[in-house]
Amino acid sequence: MKIRKKMLPVCSPSGGKEEIKAISKVIKSNWFGKGPLVNQFEKEFAKKVGVKYAIAVTSNTHGLDLVLKALNINNGNIINPTISFLTTAVVPIWNNCSTNIVDVDPHTLCIDPEQVKKSINSDTKAIISVNLNGVMSPIDEIRKFYKGLIIEDCAHCAPGYATAGQKGDIAVWSFQATKLMTSGDGGMITLNDEKLYNKLKKLTWFGITQTYDRLNKKDNTSNKPGYAWDYSADIIGYKCYMIDLTAALCLEQMKKLPKHVKLRQHIQTRYNNELHKIIKCPPWSETVQHYSIKVPSKYRTDLINYLASKNIHTSVHYKPMHLHPGLTPYFTNKTQNYPVANKEWEKLLSLPCHPVMKEKDIDYVIYWVNNYFKDKYNEK
Repeated sequence: MKIRKKMLPVCSPSGGKEEIKAISKVIKSNWFGKGPLVNQFEKEFAKKVGVKYAIAVTSNTHGLDLVLKALNINNGNIINPTISFLTTAVVPIWNNCSTNIVDVDPHTLCIDPEQVKKSINSDTKAIISVNLNGVMSPIDEIRKFYKGLIIEDCAHCAPGYATAGQKGDIAVWSFQATKLMTSGDGGMITLNDEKLYNKLKKLTWFGITQTYDRLNKKDNTSNKPGYAWDYSADIIGYKCYMIDLTAALCLEQMKKLPKHVKLRQHIQTRYNNELHKIIKCPPWSETVQHYSIKVPSKYRTDLINYLASKNIHTSVHYKPMHLHPGLTPYFTNKTQNYPVANKEWEKLLSLPCHPVMKEKDIDYVIYWVNNYFKDKYNEK
């Protein structure tokens, strides 16, 4: 097969005339900041997830940070899986907690309930359960022995697919550049607790109750036209609310989710059925944020270089937390062993899987991956 001229990315956002039109409309409205589109996005997102409330923020990371701050979680430890992005381990450290990293299930690579059970102690403040690559984490299993706070990380999920956002006490989502629906960056917090919702809303803007109703063009204090000059902050808050420019992109991306997810599932099905027999395919994912295969570890680096020579970009999701030297001083248990993660992560390789791909791109990836292993095994 002829080698393509341009690199096929492992991840890629997909936007078009609809997003351009939506952004243009916001610019023409002369209201770039937080306004009616953020409110609309929050309501539609909550409905799709199947919860009462949604709070749009600047990122998944800020969302998780706000949750810990709203619940006054500090001076304890937070349990989370070693195979995840840095957010889940770093945000607890920001909140003066130690990060209690545990091993993962060898099949799903999600957090292992048995390891969670062994790690719970009197200082445990919460568990962050990550739906890795859109595969649902075992929250039901954890609930059998743990009644405390479970934060469900849905960064690799989409609203309305599988049970994402429905099992944890609260969930955080991501709209970062390569996610299933993207606005470049952004996040969402979803929950059913009204009291916590109201506190989180205040925390997104310095503890201030919004002084202007963009829909009715009146201030929320006197109900008269224009801005209220006076406002009060009754708690110390932050500045991480979403703005209408971001929400406009998210609303259009959410409309395209069914089409994009269907394509990701199609890519997943073709990979599952057609990749070389030596490859171990990942468990089925409704959303396939990353299609992460397992190959014999002795071949991984060579395969990465081989595919790069064919202009196919790959990645690894993820290098385990316990292998990052900057994190280990903050670990609750510095002598913890990670036999599963240590063995499995060295096999991991993410292949291109995103809505920009065409059928010929899928053919191309399958051909060159299989060709690599045919050469290794002298197959005809």
